[in-house]
Amino acid sequence: MRRPAPRRGVGGGGGNGSARAVAFAWLVALAACGKAPAPDTGPHVSAVPLTRVAVEEPDDDVQVVSGKGHVEPEVVEAAIAPRRDQLTACYLQRVGKRRWLGGHLVLRWEVAADGAIDKVLLAENDLGAWPVERCLLALARDISFGAPIGGGPAEVVLPLAFSGKGSPGLWDDERSSKAVGTQLAKLDACARGKPAMPDDVVITIYVGRRGKALSVGFASAVSVLEDDWAACAEKAILAWHLPDPKGQVTKLAVRYRPR
Repeated sequence: MRRPAPRRGVGGGGGNGSARAVAFAWLVALAACGKAPAPDTGPHVSAVPLTRVAVEEPDDDVQVVSGKGHVEPEVVEAAIAPRRDQLTACYLQRVGKRRWLGGHLVLRWEVAADGAIDKVLLAENDLGAWPVERCLLALARDISFGAPIGGGPAEVVLPLAFSGKGSPGLWDDERSSKAVGTQLAKLDACARGKPAMPDDVVITIYVGRRGKALSVGFASAVSVLEDDWAACAEKAILAWHLPDPKGQVTKLAVRYRPR
């Protein structure tokens, strides 16, 4: 398993339908909010989103969602714009002293033909901070886009990027798997009494002094992440014993119940 990274294209639905999508990337850099860049102060959220418009033959800078229906870019922007400050505040208000927290996320809405939101997925994520991720998901679940054009379902994709101070060391797949070992199976207990267990969950963990887990985050492109399951899993992982990175903050990723 390789360390997760956002894909350049996100697909879904039947390829014979009209291909349209829109995605925004909001970049977070370390600077005083609303002031000139200052690397040693708090994080700053870009006020202007980068808009990516879908094309039939995507290049490296475009994300495309295919399906029988589509949502117009201006509809997506109108739905997300009122939440913009709240979405960025999810990170700014929760990063605290953990200035090393950083990574990419992809929120994905699956929109039914009648406009109902079937699923909101944290489809990709290597931020590794469940409190931030939970906040983003809560806001995303409250956003709707109306009925897609074309009479069929559609998807809307929102990539977000957050930059922390410095670059934590990254553990490779072999070291990550060995470090976690059999502890991963203990997360099954968090799904007891529930109709289904989450599948193919990428778990990102920051490891600090003496092998202490400092922060944990989750992503799954196939399973809706229930808040209570993630809270239980986060608590369990923060109690894990991991190898000591010798005075550094390091970052690893493992897959739970891979497909």
